[in-house]
Amino acid sequence: MFFKAFIAIATLTIAQVSAETHTVVFDNRCGFGTPTLRAQNGQVLSTGGSFTINGPLIGAIAYLQTGGCGANGEGCTLIETTLRNPPSPGAGSSTDISLIPPHTFSVTSGFGYFNGCDGAGADCTNPNCPTAFHNPDDTFVQVACQTNDVNLAITFCD
Repeated sequence: MFFKAFIAIATLTIAQVSAETHTVVFDNRCGFGTPTLRAQNGQVLSTGGSFTINGPLIGAIAYLQTGGCGANGEGCTLIETTLRNPPSPGAGSSTDISLIPPHTFSVTSGFGYFNGCDGAGADCTNPNCPTAFHNPDDTFVQVACQTNDVNLAITFCD
């Protein structure tokens, strides 16, 4: 009986330790607008507060809703992200800034990973920023992270 209970507790502990989790936080320094995080299916996940998911966050978008942005960030600077523990080498998290039309520069925007890949990120301070997608072939601007449970900080007007 004791052995079965021990195995059950050990299995539960291992499952909890290996559970995937990611958090997205916002720092809006603009003094206006609403930070918005949407899932791939269009569901609003956050309007400024921290968002934590237990599992991967696939194909999410973030932008500062200033009143002129469409529901999917059209007309604004867009940050696209996938946060996931790498299922294979090179297949972990990836984040970028997009100015591919119908997205356009609206406010200074940036991101950085934390709890792994600290210091990796990008900033876009003007419409010609070299760290943003301007066309679909600009894949060199993607910032990858291959660390489990990495988190993302998004800043506006820094």
